[in-house]
Amino acid sequence: QVQLVESGGGLVQAGGSLNLTCAASGRTLSGNFMGWFRQTSGKERECVAANRFSGGKPFIADSVKGRFTMSRDSAKNTIYLLMNELKPEDTDVYYCNARVAGQDYWGQGTQVTVSS
Repeated sequence: QVQLVESGGGLVQAGGSLNLTCAASGRTLSGNFMGWFRQTSGKERECVAANRFSGGKPFIADSVKGRFTMSRDSAKNTIYLLMNELKPEDTDVYYCNARVAGQDYWGQGTQVTVSS
């Protein structure tokens, strides 16, 4: 079992920044995939960033490329999503995901609201 807890969401003006945190517990994430997704009610969940927890070239969605950066702290079993130059269309609930042994685990989500 893996438990994921997100934090760091909030209300920010367009052009501002937020840094989301996802702390994992239950087992080490080394060697497994983790990512950040976002979803608006009624729409499909979109992957904005993903990578092996051990590192490598990350996947970054075109819609956020150059603005969002995914990083990790192996010692803390934690990943981050640094979001710069935020736009109103980035408003969403952001979810942390871990894929371990073929099973997906999700956090509870954190709301990001960008005002124009």
